[in-house]
Formats: sequence, C-alpha cells, structure tokens
Amino acid sequence: MEIPYTVEERPDTGLINSKLGIWLFLASEVMLFGGLFSAYVFLRLGAPDGAFHEWGQELNVPLATLNTLILISSSVTMVMSWASLKMNDFKKFKMYMGITLLCSVGFLVIKYIEYTSKFHHGIFPSTNTFMAIYFTLTGLHGLHIIGGMIVNGFLMGPGSKMWKTEPEHFTNRIEIAGLYWHFVDLVWIFLFPVLYLL
Repeated sequence: MEIPYTVEERPDTGLINSKLGIWLFLASEVMLFGGLFSAYVFLRLGAPDGAFHEWGQELNVPLATLNTLILISSSVTMVMSWASLKMNDFKKFKMYMGITLLCSVGFLVIKYIEYTSKFHHGIFPSTNTFMAIYFTLTGLHGLHIIGGMIVNGFLMGPGSKMWKTEPEHFTNRIEIAGLYWHFVDLVWIFLFPVLYLL
C-alpha cells in the first residue's frame, strides 16, 4: 500500500507530506539554534568589556571564510543535483551530489584543523565562556553537517535505486534533503559573523 501525498500535494496544505514534515522539523531546529544564539548574545552583553572580542581573536578567520565559501558552493551543487533530476539527467545528479559530499568533507577537514590547533594551544571548551559557546555552536553545526552527509550519501548510493521505479518521488526526496542542507548552510552564515567577525 502506498502512502498518499508523497508525489501529489495535500489539498489542505498545498504541500507534499515530506515537505510539510521537513518545514516542521526545521522550525524546531530554528528554535534550538535560536536559543543558543540568544544565550551567546546575553552572555556577551554580560561579559566584561572586550572579553569576548579578545577571545574571538583566537579564531582563524581565513579558514572560516574558506569554509563559508565551501558551504555556499555546496548549496549551489545541491540545487543543481535536484535540477538535474528535474531535467531527467541522472548522471549529472550523481556528479553534483558527489561535489556536494566533497564540499561537506572539505568543511569538516577544515573544522578538524581549527579544533586541533585550538587543542594544541591549550584552548578547550572549559577555557572560558566564549570558547564553551564557540565549541557548542560549531560542534552542533558539525553534527548537522554529518547528518546531512549521511542522508545525501544514502540518496546518491543505495537510495538512488528509487529513480528507476519512482523518479518523481525520488526527486522529491532530493528536494527535501536540499531544504535541510540549505538550513545547515544558513546556520553557518549566521555563525560565521557572530563568532568570527564581531
């Protein structure tokens, strides 16, 4: 038995089930990161003058800038993978999804370099409030990147068998994965200036 509204839109919401589900999930994620951003703002306002700015100088802005460019590029390739399916070009879908996954790996490698550099210099989450928030926000974001990589890797690999039997349903799945991926990128676009530049 097939679940209704996986391809056709629901008459009550105008969305397919998976799109409605991902928007509800992303709303909860906005609350999660919103709470953490709010905590950062209140702690920064309550900190002694310049304390957060001083510790912000310990962060590697060039590497974070490179990571920002990588994630923005991965959002573009994610859209291109979906657009390729809309144009019935499965090979291009695989290529663009592969590039998206490579960008994800690149982002995590750069984050690993950043983290190990901090640890090498004796900077840990327990060092001070700023570093505790830095590691919490960027670590949680990194876990979201890994989650997206698992989903995208599955859809590029074993999950892509659905293309042969239900191409429209599969294309919808890529769109939903893309919405999640864009959210993860958007979180970083907020994290980058708040932690690294302000």
